[in-house]
Amino acid sequence: MAKKNTKEKESEEIIVNVEEVYSNAEEFIHKNQIQLLAGIAVIVFIILGYFSYQKFYLAPLEDEAQSQMFVAEQYFQSDSFDIALNGDATYMGFLDIADQYGLTKAGNLAHYYAGISQLRLGQFEEAIENLKKFSSDDVMLNAVALGARGDAHLELGDASEAMNLYEKAAKSNENEFTTPIYLMKAALAAEKLERYDKAVAIYGRLKADFPTSNEGRNADKYLARAQTLLN
Repeated sequence: MAKKNTKEKESEEIIVNVEEVYSNAEEFIHKNQIQLLAGIAVIVFIILGYFSYQKFYLAPLEDEAQSQMFVAEQYFQSDSFDIALNGDATYMGFLDIADQYGLTKAGNLAHYYAGISQLRLGQFEEAIENLKKFSSDDVMLNAVALGARGDAHLELGDASEAMNLYEKAAKSNENEFTTPIYLMKAALAAEKLERYDKAVAIYGRLKADFPTSNEGRNADKYLARAQTLLN
């Protein structure tokens, strides 16, 4: 009987505690209902504002940027890099698109195209700045952008930074096409720096891992040269 009474008391205490919690919660809500409603209103306002921004501002801006990009890309494909970069009498070039539509995907891509165009035009420092501003989920484009930055640094006489960027480009998207290209560039940059041990290691990897690529097939002669210089 004593055990039964104890269990009944424990049950009653639990019920009392639960009721007390609900009572306190009701009292809190009653006292703070204005602040709570204001908080909910702010959250709703932020959500509605975000979707309105996406639909009524950013989406039309993206369409506008895409239409400008189409023409600039045509100039780029025909190797008219100066016009692609600066635009013609009717359409913007990549520089203005990147500047005016920077919030859009097209504006971000414009930095990539601008950087490559400037690289082709010999504007190496400008190319580096634009390529550094570009970011993408496309691993292939990221690899090419890193490699292009390496090319620009090499042209400016900075073989050390060029080598680092080539290695990053090779690692960022390992495949049978771009990886051996950037490994070869990294090895040649290493030779410029007289880091022949590093060059030997890279040529060895090209020979072992990418034997069917152009770089892999030519690795032997470069490897022999680097080994001779190393010794």
